[in-house]
Amino acid sequence: MIVTTTPSVEGYQIAEYKGIVVGEAILGANVFRDLFAGITDIIGGRSGAYEQSLAEARETALKELEDRAQDKGANAVVGVDLDYEVINNMLMVSASGTAVVLG
Repeated sequence: MIVTTTPSVEGYQIAEYKGIVVGEAILGANVFRDLFAGITDIIGGRSGAYEQSLAEARETALKELEDRAQDKGANAVVGVDLDYEVINNMLMVSASGTAVVLG
């Protein structure tokens, strides 16, 4: 499945719009506590463990987005936007876009 931040896919025509799809992943407060407990992982002001957790959350959100698009009969998602929000000591990563059928 093609997933892109652009509103179209070069070389393809959008044959059908299937609607908006969203995928989310939430990192709980215990994740932050565990990450900061391993502060020795921080080198040069960056935390490899924190970055890895964010990458996993992003991948989970994008996979969920793809699954929901496929359930709608789409073969691509265009206009994808990634958002990061902190809610009550939890980090939410959400991915949204428009499920389409490319022809």
